Amino acid sequence: MLDWFSFNTKKNQAPSLHNFSTIGVDIHSHILPGIDDGASDVNTSIMLIKELISLGYHKLIATPHVMIDFYKNTPQTIKSSLNKLKKELVNQKINIEIQVGAEYYVDYYFEQLIESDGILHFGDNYVLIELSFMAKPHNLNDIIFKLQLKGYKVILAHPERYMYLTMQDFTELRDRNVYLQLNLLSLIDYYSKEVKKRASMLIESGFVSFLGTDCHNMNQASLYNKCLRTKEWDRIFDKNKILNHTL
Repeated sequence: MLDWFSFNTKKNQAPSLHNFSTIGVDIHSHILPGIDDGASDVNTSIMLIKELISLGYHKLIATPHVMIDFYKNTPQTIKSSLNKLKKELVNQKINIEIQVGAEYYVDYYFEQLIESDGILHFGDNYVLIELSFMAKPHNLNDIIFKLQLKGYKVILAHPERYMYLTMQDFTELRDRNVYLQLNLLSLIDYYSKEVKKRASMLIESGFVSFLGTDCHNMNQASLYNKCLRTKEWDRIFDKNKILNHTL
């Protein structure tokens, strides 16, 4: 088992049961204005950010979708949206650190981006990827290998939502040094009861390395406090090495 799964919570961090200040950094959100299915405009971005600050976050990593058939974002479109948002944060005197990455959909276009070094990464060369909700990509292992060969550390977004992935799949991903990022709303039955069950399974198995809001809208933002009142939230830090605070 990899050493980054061996974790003593009491020694490394003291989880708060009241907010997300222990996590501190959100690594998955759609708060940039007007470039994917998240915040539609700057005003919505500001509302989401204020809510995330109230929940205890001090740093947000925005990860807009990059999906060739729907969201043809580039580093340029993403950084342009970030600059627009930062100007408004300054205008409103809102003090929050915001960085950008992207949530890359694993497809043929993504393979081309890897080859052209067109990948937005964050932290210590982390790259966030997502999969189809229908079936496992046949070239997933090749994608992971190519990313790691380039020096990237791969984070798989919300693995609990890919119903076709088994515990054996999760074990193999861990053994390939892939980090798993759990969505907070999977701690309640926001997506489905089955997703919540799978999230609990990943937590109890110690497979979770990152937590993310995957925040798209104010409806979701209003539910995060509910996640704090679940037994799964209490168990996360006992069973897993959560790395958000290292970013």
